[in-house]
Amino acid sequence: MSRINLFGPSKRKIWQQLAQRIDADFLKGNWPKADRIEAWHGDWVIVIDTYKAGKRIFTRIRAPYHNRDDFQFLIFRENVFHRIGKRLGLQDVEVGFADFDRDFVIQGNDERKLRMLFENPHIRELISYQPFIHLEIRTESPLFHPPFPKGIHELYFQHQGVLRDIEQLHDLYDLFAITLDHLCHIGTAYEDDPYFGQW
Repeated sequence: MSRINLFGPSKRKIWQQLAQRIDADFLKGNWPKADRIEAWHGDWVIVIDTYKAGKRIFTRIRAPYHNRDDFQFLIFRENVFHRIGKRLGLQDVEVGFADFDRDFVIQGNDERKLRMLFENPHIRELISYQPFIHLEIRTESPLFHPPFPKGIHELYFQHQGVLRDIEQLHDLYDLFAITLDHLCHIGTAYEDDPYFGQW
């Protein structure tokens, strides 16, 4: 009699399937590093892994790139606390698409570039698919990590918990690939290979 897996496929199995689907490398973890996926899109590498902060585990996706003009943004899904925050002065840039502006808080240091970025319908669609989204450009490495080389920033996503939905993960990979391409299109990223280091 076969054993029944009450919890479905393991994270490792799902991530291995994802790596095959997007033609990426799956690297088994060994302490202190967790399993990771490294997927090349052009000259950029998109890394999917997990990390622990205290007792909590996060899934994160990262892609370092050359930032030409120091453009930065942060987008996350609207909720009641953020609506209160906006009334208290939290900056929220509207990018000109009513449903999207209603559902998400968008912050950045260049309103024109924000509108150019989010005018891409594929980016808006892939973000809207996500039940949770925290997507940003990071200009500094987290504590205890080597600093980014000069001119290198990082497209970054994180989610509390371990993501095991292969379709959701695939959509996030597509979101990163399309966003990197569009950052080049609007003149804020270079297409050449950034120094990857030990991210």
